[in-house]
Amino acid sequence: MSKNICKFTPRSLAEPLSVSCFVLETDQKVMEKQVVLKEHRAILILRGNGAFEINNETLSFDTGELHFAFSGESFSIKQHQNTEYIYIGFSGDRADELLNRFSINAERRCFESFDGLIPFWSESLARANEQTIDLAAESMLLYTFSRLFPVSTQQNDLVAKIVAITEDQFTDHELSISTVAKQLSYNPKYLSHAFKSKMGVSYSDYLTSIRIKYAISLFNRGIDSVKNVALLSGFSDPLYFSTVFKKQIGLSPVNYIKKGLQK
Repeated sequence: MSKNICKFTPRSLAEPLSVSCFVLETDQKVMEKQVVLKEHRAILILRGNGAFEINNETLSFDTGELHFAFSGESFSIKQHQNTEYIYIGFSGDRADELLNRFSINAERRCFESFDGLIPFWSESLARANEQTIDLAAESMLLYTFSRLFPVSTQQNDLVAKIVAITEDQFTDHELSISTVAKQLSYNPKYLSHAFKSKMGVSYSDYLTSIRIKYAISLFNRGIDSVKNVALLSGFSDPLYFSTVFKKQIGLSPVNYIKKGLQK
């Protein structure tokens, strides 16, 4: 019996991908100089931390993160420490097709936990010469894109776990993205970013929304003690609960209770 595996790639009508450069950037002055990009960039942080400034928006970065910047954007680094990164410049219709395929855009341009790419990119750049630099850059870029789908799938599973934990433990006033991260053995910053990318809201806003909805259900069941409802819903401070409740519902807890009694 044959053990061959045949997987056919989807036909693309886009023009070939154009890769212009493969650069190790260590010059602080070059990093800090603002430029308007003429092509897209895939940027892998080798070491250091700081913040990019892209179109006057500040975006933090750290070692092992993969970032994308796009043609036409103004780009520089304004805050950084001991920073080194490698970037690949690329353009063309296929470049846009790949960005769209993996939903990479101005709202979703930062990816954490790509430390495993550092030795591959570094070795590929070091070994490349004038005859092979284009092949090296393109192969690393395409390999990197291929790694994005598993990360996306993994993040979806991770967000599902966060939601499950939150729905089970939201009445615990100590619950936060940090305590969830501890339970899942993840970095809180990574979890926060993954959650917001998938859900479109911050974790704290999501948690607050669940708690307020539960508080409403308690009021509707006839519990008329604001303090008790606050504590049962996961709020340790009844005054803060009242403030948040009014902001979300448009009525203070007391007025909400009165309105319910009038029905």
